[in-house]
Amino acid sequence: MYLATLVTPVAGIAQSTRRPDKNVKCDVLIAGGGLSGVATAYEALLGGQTVCITEITDWLGGQISSQGTSALDERPTQRVKLFYSRGYLDLRQRIQKRYGGNINPGDCWVSDSCFLPKDGHEILQDMLKDAAKRGRGKLEWFPNTVIKDLQISSDGKIINRAIAIQHRPAAGRPPLNTFTLSQVIEDAYNYNDSANFTKTIIEFAPQRTKQSKSPQWYVVDASETGEIVGLADVPYRLGIDPLSYLEPSSSSKTNDPYCTQGFTYTFAMEATAEPQKHEMPPFYMQYSPYFSYELKRLADFDLVFTYRRIWSPRQGAWKNFGGINFTVPTPGDISMQNWTWGNDYRPGTSKDNLIYTRQQLQATGQLKPGGWKGGLRTESLAKAEEKALAYFYWLVMGTTDSQLGNGVKKPQPNNRFLKGFDSPMGTAHGLSKYPYMREGRRIIGRPSWGQPEGFTIWEIDISRRDYNDEYYRQNLPTAMYRRLRGALAGLEAISVISGQKPVENASRRTRSTIFPDAVGIGHYAIDFHPCMEKSPPEAPGNRERPGERRGAGQAYPFQVALRAMIPQKIDNLVIGGKSIATSHIAAAAYRVHSFEWSAGAAAGTLTAFALKNDIAPYQLVERLPRIDLKLIQFQRLLEQNGNPTAFPDTSIFNQKWEDWR
Repeated sequence: MYLATLVTPVAGIAQSTRRPDKNVKCDVLIAGGGLSGVATAYEALLGGQTVCITEITDWLGGQISSQGTSALDERPTQRVKLFYSRGYLDLRQRIQKRYGGNINPGDCWVSDSCFLPKDGHEILQDMLKDAAKRGRGKLEWFPNTVIKDLQISSDGKIINRAIAIQHRPAAGRPPLNTFTLSQVIEDAYNYNDSANFTKTIIEFAPQRTKQSKSPQWYVVDASETGEIVGLADVPYRLGIDPLSYLEPSSSSKTNDPYCTQGFTYTFAMEATAEPQKHEMPPFYMQYSPYFSYELKRLADFDLVFTYRRIWSPRQGAWKNFGGINFTVPTPGDISMQNWTWGNDYRPGTSKDNLIYTRQQLQATGQLKPGGWKGGLRTESLAKAEEKALAYFYWLVMGTTDSQLGNGVKKPQPNNRFLKGFDSPMGTAHGLSKYPYMREGRRIIGRPSWGQPEGFTIWEIDISRRDYNDEYYRQNLPTAMYRRLRGALAGLEAISVISGQKPVENASRRTRSTIFPDAVGIGHYAIDFHPCMEKSPPEAPGNRERPGERRGAGQAYPFQVALRAMIPQKIDNLVIGGKSIATSHIAAAAYRVHSFEWSAGAAAGTLTAFALKNDIAPYQLVERLPRIDLKLIQFQRLLEQNGNPTAFPDTSIFNQKWEDWR
């Protein structure tokens, strides 16, 4: 956790080996082409803005494309009434139209919509083209491009320029997506041409030049790990937050920045009529002690295959296992694999954590001008790639199970690993172009009413957990427990905290926190893929970090607060996606598809609104709890545009979950 005194920002761009090859001007620069980045662009284009998007891969869509997790994580709360942002609804409708009226061409059971990743990219491309046409905006799309340096004003408040590197195959070298991410990431952040790539250096700058007190352009961090957050060195957290009345299920009394949620290289496999020949990878034995179906109720190959099946040309017979109904695989079915005790890679120590902490960034020189390399540990990416390939071999030929013992896992040779540029993942090696990320750097918002150290959305803001149970009453200090119960008491809070009302008689609100600056919505369970206790994570007998799953469970429908999207220090940086100001536990719910879109929609609308009204985003919330008229105008604009900021019947007087259902 970074709460130290702010450092002096870098006020100049490091010199590359040559001057920029291209100068590009825009109103909004979006770092990251995932769902949040696309949603930002969608709304900004409809608002008439000139939008630039950089993306390290050549596909838009993140979770639903380059990361391979093209199975929409949704809850009936929103899905039954299709209560989503307008762009997300557009996406769902286009998926359905693409597959002839079938929104679930994979016939998967984890979601109402499982489909092919490459189609996700193409659908989003068309959506942005249409948005630009409708809103008279302009889109500049920069695939295979990373932000390398920032030029920040001398007072540290404005990003004036950004330097990016775009790579393409060098003459005579293999095409893009031949190599895995671990093989290219360090090269991608190097200014110089290499044996494999030719580089184009791009300078991004504001399109507007008029004198104004407010920013003339905006940079939106919609990256998967909070890259701009790390590069700009704004205050942020990583990993576990300390135990407190706000985060009462924390697994640590102190913070642990190395224990973030696991990340996953997904892959696709196809059911075949005949057994296939499968060769054991040379590294298989290293990872084999890890693999498992995890639970007896999940210990069925057909269940795992159909869990995230993304293509099913003909329906098989119905089957029930562990209380779950699904159709059995038939030859030609394609499954995308994303399994906790399978291809999840879950490091949790300073020796193997994927996302470098601020201290690690300093130690590796990445906070120096010209030193940024993406902020990730390349060795962990490489091991995760190996583990995913080893997991496929376990699925088809394995006979061991680390959690359930022998005699559970049977070989399933009638499957083949799909790879090639025309495969679902679009790569020669068959792995997703980028790993599916569940957690990155999370900003600490600006000091706010009730949160003087910086705004954050905490566990108790969303969790449906019963904090009256024995664990909390016995393990939390008395003062902490009283404050917890007071914070959850709704209208009785003051009397509980002051001691006027006994804790045991305190009521418990059964809704999420209502934010006066709400700009988006989401709903999903607090879903953990915990880090492992020891290094390496695949070590025999290793276990998940004790206590990490305590915070997991159901959440109430929740809101996205504008304060969670505004970082400290820099006035023209807006945060979208998984890097908004949430705690470690809350982030486990604020990470799925529809939330990313909702946060991006807010970011895109915000940039257009701020430029039009000549106002900086922080000015909309700096006087809370007093409501700013411009904030009300902004929230009304979101609602009028079909981007909900609250669930129906949201009110401080509506305390019962039954009313929300």
